[in-house]
Amino acid sequence: MTTPFGFTLRQTDAGARLGEITTARGKIRTPAFMPVGTAGTVKAVYCDQLEAAGVDIVLGNTYHLMLRPGAERIARLGGLHAFMGWNKPILTDSGGFQVMSLAKLRTISDDGVAFQSHIDGARHVLTPERAVEIQCLLGADIQMQLDECVALPASYQAIEQAVERSLAWAGRAQRAFRDARQRGLVNAGQELFGIVQGGIDATLRARSADALVGLNFAGYAVGGLAVGEPQQAMLATLERTVPRLPPDRPRYLMGVGTPIDLIEAVARGVDMFDCVLPTRSGRHGQAFTWDGKLNLRNAAHSDDRAPLDALSHCPAARNYSRAYLHHLVKAQEYLAAMLLSWANIAFYQELMAAMRDAIARGKFAAWAAETKARLA
Repeated sequence: MTTPFGFTLRQTDAGARLGEITTARGKIRTPAFMPVGTAGTVKAVYCDQLEAAGVDIVLGNTYHLMLRPGAERIARLGGLHAFMGWNKPILTDSGGFQVMSLAKLRTISDDGVAFQSHIDGARHVLTPERAVEIQCLLGADIQMQLDECVALPASYQAIEQAVERSLAWAGRAQRAFRDARQRGLVNAGQELFGIVQGGIDATLRARSADALVGLNFAGYAVGGLAVGEPQQAMLATLERTVPRLPPDRPRYLMGVGTPIDLIEAVARGVDMFDCVLPTRSGRHGQAFTWDGKLNLRNAAHSDDRAPLDALSHCPAARNYSRAYLHHLVKAQEYLAAMLLSWANIAFYQELMAAMRDAIARGKFAAWAAETKARLA
């Protein structure tokens, strides 16, 4: 029998939550960080390295996969899990953010978004129903509704329109997902999340959150943040928004972020995160460590025999000197991006594991204060 989707909240401490999401593909320990596998791959990292680093779930990108190689082709090849060789859970975003940020000549209407591919100029239409169809073809364990994400700063009118349109699309996505389940295209272990929008306006965030809760989604994401607003504005928005979401459902902050962002958001009750930062930084010669971020391009590392972290479980962080990593970066060797991306993903997983341990011990606030001071 298929394992049903579920969320168990095991403990809370200083606002932080320790829990577990159950899917047909396995369990996700929360707080959780999802490496971003944009086009069916977490850039420069093997799936077995992800698993060894403690990754429970990765994110796939609906927009990129629908354009290349195509959702129907992936379905014919056995679904995204088989296609990329990852047997644990996958969350797919709806593609809305990429349509807004990458697509050319896009036209947004109440029906959906018509846009031109950034790859070959082909015309496409993404509706709430099509976004669900694509994610079902991919076989995602957690799917996201199509929403309209507005870059900040933006006018009140623009944000309000995006909120109302996203709410209408949420209802349509939910109906499409239920229809897909009735037709046997998704199972009990797969679910759809709603996305709260509203910029940094308290009234619009409340309107969006309350209406989505009324639709009774299996989980809730907070979208439209880390899109140009100051960190304090993001945190204040979380403080107003997250308490409006059901405590018995997972809470997902989309596209965030730095290690300190993650700690601050966990303290405000967030359970799930994704961000390209670990791998993007790795490709640009930057490493995350418990004592802050290192720029391996810096000549100060050229004679440093120390590894990134002698105590890390990750071979990339433990077994290679900073001098060697500096050399690889300066020589523009492929191995530089591979090792640093691997080490960064491992660090993010170690960070999440440390947060889970601190919550379990009832010491999260003290741990957070000490760790933020080290990372600053």
